[in-house]
Amino acid sequence: MPTKAFSVLGLPVHVITNYSGWLLERLQQKIGTHVVTLNAEMAMQAERNTTLAKVIQDAELVIPDGAGVVLYLRWLLLQKVQRTPGIELAEALLKELGQKGIDAKLFFYGGAPKVAAKAADFWLAQIPSLGVVETHSGYHSLEEEQQLRQTLTQLQPQVIFVGLGVPRQELWIAQNRHLCPQAIWIGVGGSFDIWSGTKSRAPAWLGNNNLEWLYRLYQEPWRWRRMLALPEFALKALIYRFYELPPLN
Repeated sequence: MPTKAFSVLGLPVHVITNYSGWLLERLQQKIGTHVVTLNAEMAMQAERNTTLAKVIQDAELVIPDGAGVVLYLRWLLLQKVQRTPGIELAEALLKELGQKGIDAKLFFYGGAPKVAAKAADFWLAQIPSLGVVETHSGYHSLEEEQQLRQTLTQLQPQVIFVGLGVPRQELWIAQNRHLCPQAIWIGVGGSFDIWSGTKSRAPAWLGNNNLEWLYRLYQEPWRWRRMLALPEFALKALIYRFYELPPLN
């Protein structure tokens, strides 16, 4: 396990200096790993969804993806931690695989039709040595879902990116990771949209000032109801702080 796990509203957040390096070690040791990228919105969903909360608690690696989680750790727990967006962790892992010449089979699952394939092509154009073995859209029938499971079982990819959105991707990974027990499974949300060029990330200055959520709201105004989780998280964070436990390990 990572060296330190802190509790954020009852959910673990692991704080280490090199997440991608730690995952590479797990990959080479063939130790199956579920990576969760925790933000305030997911934390509030877990408050109401005990199944999701259990999945997050059981994950081998939970990283501080959202600004709310990072500020909680910095201000309320006084921990030195840098925000690590899931897309950046995935990108760092892909680049290290290429730079170190590690022969690993990759699988991209999720997004609208052709988006995962375009995302994979984007990375293959940059790192031709990457071993992308398959891509699959997140929109499919029940029969195609069964075929997807059979494909995973047959191919046994070692790194599986799942872009289905929260909480669907976390629940799906938990339900299916037994198909590839030695794989690194990472829920990457809308990363395929970014890599495929369908959407763009927020300017760096917004991310550096913990305002990336504002750009996302600009791109997807229908998300405004979901953004209500941010002030709710802040209020609960203050309440939970009085009952906060020391590091989990």
